[in-house]
Amino acid sequence: MPKTKTQYICQNCARVTPRYFGKCPQCGAYGSMLEETVAEPGKVPARGLTGGVRSTPKTLKQIEGESDARWPLPIQEFARVLGGGIVPGSLVLVGGDPGIGKSTLLLQMAMLMSHTVGPVLYVSGEESERQIKMRAARLAEEAGDEKSPLTSALESEQLFLLTETSLDVILEHIHQIKPRLLIIDSIQTVHVQGLESTAGSVSQVRECAARLQELAKTSGIAVFLIGHVTKEGTIAGPRVLEHIVDTVLQLEGDRYQAYRLLRAAKNRFGATSEVGVFEMTGAGMSEVNNPSEVFLAERMVNVPGSAIAVTMEGTRPILVEVQGLTSSTQQNNPRRTPNGADLYRVMMITAVLQRRCGVRLIDQDIFVNVVGGLRIDEPAADLAIAAAITSSAQDRAVLADCALVGEIGLSGELRAVSQLPQRLREAKQLGFRKVVVPRSFRKNAEALPPGLEIVQARHLREALEAVLIK
Repeated sequence: MPKTKTQYICQNCARVTPRYFGKCPQCGAYGSMLEETVAEPGKVPARGLTGGVRSTPKTLKQIEGESDARWPLPIQEFARVLGGGIVPGSLVLVGGDPGIGKSTLLLQMAMLMSHTVGPVLYVSGEESERQIKMRAARLAEEAGDEKSPLTSALESEQLFLLTETSLDVILEHIHQIKPRLLIIDSIQTVHVQGLESTAGSVSQVRECAARLQELAKTSGIAVFLIGHVTKEGTIAGPRVLEHIVDTVLQLEGDRYQAYRLLRAAKNRFGATSEVGVFEMTGAGMSEVNNPSEVFLAERMVNVPGSAIAVTMEGTRPILVEVQGLTSSTQQNNPRRTPNGADLYRVMMITAVLQRRCGVRLIDQDIFVNVVGGLRIDEPAADLAIAAAITSSAQDRAVLADCALVGEIGLSGELRAVSQLPQRLREAKQLGFRKVVVPRSFRKNAEALPPGLEIVQARHLREALEAVLIK
């Protein structure tokens, strides 16, 4: 009887070793090496979904391309992140924390797309068909319209549900149904027969993703995969999974908050800078067409420690409220606690305020909060963060009708930011009368909205004097 061969594979970076290591020698992760049986040659069936037909090279001129190849997606915020719609034959990976709304969003998409593109197959390895039907019925009931696409999808002959974890069985059903859209929930629950490793391991995830990629490219089926995430927030499984797929989407947000952000970490068919904003309601994931109004709805004016930042999420300007709070402390090391902002950016802004503007913060705990659960990473919000901290430290409110845009340098200078005309138009549309910008901004009468006062400042001190109420 032949001896069974085993190997150890890191579930974080897919490093293969012949013996066990408590710490992965490649990525340094602890306890990530799992034992897997080496498959015998020929035991795992070949992928070949093309029927053994040899591929032939073609010139670029011979390849036919259609400019309107995308399928329109009724969920506009979802379509924005994808680049304008669903590309036939694409492989999309959607990740996010548990309970964030991944399955709900894709079930809504399946119910809507069954009316337009044709057969849709929703495969779940975690829920039964009855559970999925109950969730679909709840979404249709909360919609409150008997003629809505969600309600009519309950009686649709084009939406198929399947509870299965064997990829070989799933492929058989695909060949029978011939769907235009396929959703796998989730890729970590699917396995290939013939591999000794368990579902969710590096070998299984890599093999399943490779077969689904070949299915998408050879048949034109658009495939959406739901992926679990690790405690660090990255998609579980080997890094090669993100290289195989065409698009990687991340659904972010605090599960205790109502708002969700859909971002593209990778997109072969569009920009990665776009973001979609949703609100989790009883009717599922509802689109937020004007996020600025939502994030500013509960704002209190003329209150110290509040400033308005104009940020850009892709091509969309969003106005958010940045709150700052300073409190005296007896500790030797005062705390710097940001929520929705980068810690090191807040520490840098605090140092500039102390050294260049004379704001005493050495004995103050500083808390910075971005309202609405939004996370700001771009430097254009530096000026608003500095104004919120100074406003709280000096107990002076920021002008209620003023927004701030600008990056802060270590010398206290204000540096230019990108797409400033779009930011100004959004501020004017929401009723703001004054915007503080870096002095390097060149005014163009045609690009600026009428009735908006533009205050240009070269240094952080000038900007603070212009916006703080005396």
